Amino acid sequence: MTKQSRAKRIADLNDKFRKNLVTGGRTYMTAGVNTKGPEFVSKALAKVIAFDDFNADNDPHGEHDFGSFELEGEKLFWKIDYYDLKAEFGSEDPTDPKKTLRVLTVMSLRSTDLLLPAPRSPAGLSFAQNVGGAE
Repeated sequence: MTKQSRAKRIADLNDKFRKNLVTGGRTYMTAGVNTKGPEFVSKALAKVIAFDDFNADNDPHGEHDFGSFELEGEKLFWKIDYYDLKAEFGSEDPTDPKKTLRVLTVMSLRSTDLLLPAPRSPAGLSFAQNVGGAE
């Protein structure tokens, strides 16, 4: 697989997951986003699902694994990371959905996101709340 075809395969898998947030991964909000309430979280997820402003500045590797947007005057970011299926280690091959659990995290620049540790999941990942996806 060439570098370009690898990036395209990862981007396709990331887009498929991000646009439904149910199959292929888990979705989390950091504490700073979660404290804004369920309506804000719902709006943030809708923005993540609709995001398609990928360019050389925010997607230099062409994997569609990062984005940012404004919501109610606040700058939010989302990032997709790749783990093994038990969420213990990094995925050995993010192009293979049978070996990869995608984890999408929505975060803000609020001090609660930057300075305070969020609760730890059973797998040791640090996130505030699992809002959907595979278990």
